[in-house]
Amino acid sequence: MRKAPQQRKARPRRKAPVKRKATLRRKSGRPSRYTKQLATEICARLAQGRSLRSVCDDDDMPCASTVFKWLTEKPEFTEQYARAKEESSDALFEELLDIADDGRNDWMEKLDSEGNMIGWQLNGEHIHRSKLRVDSRKWMMSKLKPKKYGERIHQDVTVNVDAASKLNKAIARADEVAAKSRGLS
Repeated sequence: MRKAPQQRKARPRRKAPVKRKATLRRKSGRPSRYTKQLATEICARLAQGRSLRSVCDDDDMPCASTVFKWLTEKPEFTEQYARAKEESSDALFEELLDIADDGRNDWMEKLDSEGNMIGWQLNGEHIHRSKLRVDSRKWMMSKLKPKKYGERIHQDVTVNVDAASKLNKAIARADEVAAKSRGLS
């Protein structure tokens, strides 16, 4: 004989979630709301020659993705940002001069096997690193302000055109066409 199917017990109904009043909690962490004051501070730091990555690493600054979002959404910030990046090329120029003029670590003491100083030797690693730093800044400056810091390309083009003979041939051809048209009419 078959057993009768058992009836399921009714599940208790879940209570509807209670709607709570929104409380304004001040978020801790980085700012993400656009303000003119924050935009001005970001651009001021960029104009000093700092990269956007280093500016956004500061605790009081928003993350880089937030700044990029503002660049697409806020035209006034986009213009301010562009001006700040152009101004940063002048700050990079000043850094470039400081790096080039700094010769503090260009020479190292040369020691004998006993550790006594016997002279000086060129510190090639430091010199190559300084050259890389200068070249990187020169490249950045040429991209940020190409009219001022870009390489000027001078091209000399010489074109020899014998205009007189070409003009004479054109006049002769026009006279021929005119003569033929008079003969047909």
